[in-house]
Amino acid sequence: MKIGLITDSVGHLSLEGALDLARDHGLSSVEIATGNWSEAPHADLPALVSSAEARAEFAEKISSRGLALSALCANGNQLHPTEGARHDQVVRDTIEVASHLGVPTVVLMSGLPGARGDSTPNWITTSWPPETLAVLDYQWNEVAIPYWKELAALARDKGVRLAIEACGSQLVYSVSSMFRLLDAVGDDVVGANLDPSHLMWMGADIPTVIRALGPAIYHVHAKDIRVNRFQADRDGLLDTLPIERAGDRAWNYVTLGLGQPAGAAFWADFVYTLRSVGYDGTLNIEHEDTLVNSVEGVGRAADLLKQLVLVEPPDWKPANI
Repeated sequence: MKIGLITDSVGHLSLEGALDLARDHGLSSVEIATGNWSEAPHADLPALVSSAEARAEFAEKISSRGLALSALCANGNQLHPTEGARHDQVVRDTIEVASHLGVPTVVLMSGLPGARGDSTPNWITTSWPPETLAVLDYQWNEVAIPYWKELAALARDKGVRLAIEACGSQLVYSVSSMFRLLDAVGDDVVGANLDPSHLMWMGADIPTVIRALGPAIYHVHAKDIRVNRFQADRDGLLDTLPIERAGDRAWNYVTLGLGQPAGAAFWADFVYTLRSVGYDGTLNIEHEDTLVNSVEGVGRAADLLKQLVLVEPPDWKPANI
């Protein structure tokens, strides 16, 4: 396994500054966002699409520091009833750039449609009242599955894998909804980007998630959450307070190791369980902690993972007796 950095974690730094930070912490790779829900501080997507020279310069800045580009990220909502076409273009342009650069993976969300005729997305989380099931049928069978079948064909043609990040307020938000899409698309270029933090706040057990997804895990983000017990015990984990109000929320994204009660032991189990299902790719640090300086948070996460990550392939064999 390797440790990488999602450079949006330090979006206030220049591309060169973010790359230097990754190198100085002994990381192996970076993941760079290209637009949609990111301001894309480290990538000029139109230039990367249109200019071989811009792509070469971009790649050289990364490789000259001994880093690889493990993924491009186009997280957004390409199934949005009104804004989806704009987000979809970023996704397609990102796949094009990844193909040119030889980047193996594009990370993206599944997207979330509205109900029929809606102008805003509609995240259905219960099966009652009965109209919710009609909305889900429309979202899945008339919008998401046709879209993803066509996008998978494009990705295959370009030699790029698509890693879907299960997340709240998306059609794919759990293991079961992930497999609903993967089974419907039926294509080995579409898999999962495992960001455990989103599943944590919804109450999933992460080792169970890893075992269930198994070889469908194409890429991994390393991000933690912390549950504020007073608020969570009072109101549950569904929380619509702004992220900036960390002290008032039921849960928050936090610096790696400061969230799960087991601390480093949780992340040791995380790494070991990933290896047990055959994952040997990158763990990309993602910092979204509003209470910790981003450069400090990245450093703390890197120090923790470097103690735990399994780098060399296993070589133990039973004695021939």
